[in-house]
Amino acid sequence: MPSEPIYSCEIPVRWGDTDAFGHVNNTLYFRYFEETRFQWMLEKGVPIAGDNYPVVVTIGCTFFRPVFHPDTLRIDVFISEPGRSSFMATYKVYTSSDHVNPCSEGYSKIVWVDKATGKSVALPDAVRGWF
Repeated sequence: MPSEPIYSCEIPVRWGDTDAFGHVNNTLYFRYFEETRFQWMLEKGVPIAGDNYPVVVTIGCTFFRPVFHPDTLRIDVFISEPGRSSFMATYKVYTSSDHVNPCSEGYSKIVWVDKATGKSVALPDAVRGWF
């Protein structure tokens, strides 16, 4: 994994993100990863709709400590393993109360797909330029 993130963003924890135990529900981390990915790609000018688009084919997350409302998360994205049509994105999630130790780490494999055929296609030039 590269030492520096390709992108970082902050996402506030909403009251509705918490579950009956008072901490952020584990399923929300995948939404946080999604929001970070789309903010990042839009900011970099990568087309995310149209004839070809990115699809997550593998995703996972490891949780180190709970997160509570009203914290703010900083999510750092790192990219690696570029292939013809895919790459890996790794996420490190920090809270505003601890910028050093991540509260969770996740990953997703992203594949570019042709809308008409459903088959993988080469990464867009804008994406390939990141590697």
